[in-house]
Amino acid sequence: MPAPSARPMEPTRHYPLFGGAFSATLPPGALDVSDLRPVPDNQEVFCHRVTDQSLVVELLELQAHVQGEEAARYHFEDVGGVQGARAMQVDSVQPLPLENLALRSFCQEAWVLSGKQQVAKENQQVAKDVTVHQALLRLPRYQTDLLLTFNDPPLSLGPENLSLPPWSLGDFEQLVTSLTLHDPNIFGPR
Repeated sequence: MPAPSARPMEPTRHYPLFGGAFSATLPPGALDVSDLRPVPDNQEVFCHRVTDQSLVVELLELQAHVQGEEAARYHFEDVGGVQGARAMQVDSVQPLPLENLALRSFCQEAWVLSGKQQVAKENQQVAKDVTVHQALLRLPRYQTDLLLTFNDPPLSLGPENLSLPPWSLGDFEQLVTSLTLHDPNIFGPR
């Protein structure tokens, strides 16, 4: 009998988010944090099974007072403030082509930001430099800023010691581009 081949886990396609109002492709091995602890109603949070990586999808009130690249920076700084970041640095902000998005017909503009935030995990004193990738999808028709965040802290083990490979920027891009709206009623009456 041949030995079973070590096949990497496949991404989870069409994973329901926000009670099925949205769906997206999640990277292999994503755990729904709401199965482990309470998560705010406006968030979907996933963690990697082995690393400290996480993915967050948030429905936020449209911040109409900031436009373009400044809107992406605003949300990066806001998240850093909420997480108690001791330092923040934006490395790049780029427009995200709408034609790449499943949400293109709802989205007025989209931005991708990469940066670093120095944050300490809960119950820890030592802060780590966490690489943060964010995608901001602006949905003014629904008065919503949709923020997707990939927190990518340094690995505590070498990749060769992991039973599941760490997530990549490609995994995050797949989440962002596959995000699909199924029920606009999630945004309330219009």
